Amino acid sequence: MRRILHLSDLHFGRTRPDLLEPLIALAAGLSPDLVVISGDFTQRARRSQFVEAARFLDRLRSPWLAVPGNHDVSLDNMVVRLLDPWGRYRSLIHHDLCPRHEDEEVTVIGLNTVNRYAHQAGRIGRSQLRAIAASHDENPQKTLVVVMHHPPEHPVGSDKRLMRHSGKGVEALVQAGADIVLTGHLHNAHVAPLTAAPGILLVQAGTGLSTRLRNEANTLNFLTLEAGHVQVDRYAAFATPSFEVIETAWFARDLTDPKSSWESLSGMAPTRLAQST
Repeated sequence: MRRILHLSDLHFGRTRPDLLEPLIALAAGLSPDLVVISGDFTQRARRSQFVEAARFLDRLRSPWLAVPGNHDVSLDNMVVRLLDPWGRYRSLIHHDLCPRHEDEEVTVIGLNTVNRYAHQAGRIGRSQLRAIAASHDENPQKTLVVVMHHPPEHPVGSDKRLMRHSGKGVEALVQAGADIVLTGHLHNAHVAPLTAAPGILLVQAGTGLSTRLRNEANTLNFLTLEAGHVQVDRYAAFATPSFEVIETAWFARDLTDPKSSWESLSGMAPTRLAQST
């Protein structure tokens, strides 16, 4: 069994300050095997905001893996954006934009889907597609988790542009035998098998700390992984500065059939995701 705490879109520079200590306390109390942050550490990629993010990471007691988001590349300084887009991220967060974590049960691969030439829309590069495709051949018995900022599929109603080469990216994920994809970007929580590839479970986190809410509370995910089974606990913080479990979902698939789909075992509990008034 492995436990992953999934955070996204922290947006230091535009956070809700009263949630920082509760989030750090929750991460310590859950004691996950790995903390995953799927991008957007900062609001405007300023050095001071990366420093805040780095201090947050230093306070985590568990190992962590992160990928950049589109807000982690400068928006208003085009020289930096074009010539050294990852400089601050590499120096203050992590030098590797596509990191990897592996143990006896899981392989977690981070992909950098940020497109420096387009602020919102992401993309999956060919080299990244090859990296995904090689992973399953190396360790086919392990649960393969892919982390990226931009979702390869958007829920119905999303008005954001889907990233470039998303269809090829999904094909590569299928070829690699990916089991789970962890994403952010939309500031909306979502858990469901991919429509185009139901053998891959898409787990999307909302914003963990930011005030940039989109009709939802601040949320994060806690995944419990066993062979062929996933439990996703969704935590949310409303007006009171504390995180509580508001939904739990269970999914299972037949590992003896490589073409099997993730099936919901219970459905989602009644939601409290709407922002508290």
